[in-house]
Amino acid sequence: MTASEGVLAGKVAIVTGAAQGMGAAFARALAGAGAKVLVTDINAGGAEAVAAAIGANARSHAFDVTSAEQWAGAITAAEEAFGPVSVLVNNAGIAIWGDLEHCPEDEARRMIDVDVLGVFQGIKAIIPAMRRAGGGSIVNIASCAAMRGVRSLSLYTACKWAVRGMTKCVALEVGDDNIRVNAVHPGMIDTAMTVGMDDPVDQPIKRKGSPDEVAQTVVFLASDASSYTTGCDFVVDGGLSICSAT
Repeated sequence: MTASEGVLAGKVAIVTGAAQGMGAAFARALAGAGAKVLVTDINAGGAEAVAAAIGANARSHAFDVTSAEQWAGAITAAEEAFGPVSVLVNNAGIAIWGDLEHCPEDEARRMIDVDVLGVFQGIKAIIPAMRRAGGGSIVNIASCAAMRGVRSLSLYTACKWAVRGMTKCVALEVGDDNIRVNAVHPGMIDTAMTVGMDDPVDQPIKRKGSPDEVAQTVVFLASDASSYTTGCDFVVDGGLSICSAT
C-alpha cells in the first residue's frame, strides 16, 4: 500500500499528453491514488494503450488541445464515463531546440499553439465543468525553464513563463469557485525528450529525475491535502533552477 493510495477516491481527472512519458506517469499515479482518469493525447493508440494498462479506472480519448471544440468533447467524454471532472492536468507540450534567430516561424507558432494556447483552452473549458463539480484542482505542467533562462530554448522558455503567469492569474479569478490552480516545474526528467542527454552533473542531485517522482507532486496538488494551496510554483528539478543559467 502506498502513501497516496485512496487519497483521490471519488475524483475524476483529465490528463493531456498522456500517451507516454510524464503524462502517462501522471495518469497511472492519479488512478493508483483512487481517481477515475481520462487519458488523452493526440496519439490515439498511445492513449488507448496507457488506459488499457491502467484498467477499469481509465478511459482514453484522442484530441487536439489547441481546439476549443475538441476540449468540449473531451470533457463530455470524461463526464459521461465517470461523472463531474474535478482534476485537470495540463501536460501536453512540445519543445524545439535552437537559438531564437534560427527558429522557423511556423515551428514557433506551433509551439505557442500547443504549449500556451493549449493550456488556455483547457483552463477555459474546464472552469464551467469544475463549477458543476463543486470545485477542483488545475495542475499546469510548466518547466524549471520558467524559473530561469535556458540557452537554445528561448521560445520554449517563453511559453513556460506564460504558463506560470497564467497559473497565478487564473488562481485569482477562480478562487471563489473553490477551484485551485498551481504549476509544476520539472527539470531534466528521463523521458523521450531527454534521450541521449547525459545526467546533469552541475546540479545538487546529479541525475535525471523519473516521471514517477514528478507524479507524486501532481497527486498531492490534485488531492485535498493541498486544499489551502493555489497560485503556487512546485519545482521538481533536482536543484537545477538554483544553479547558474546556461
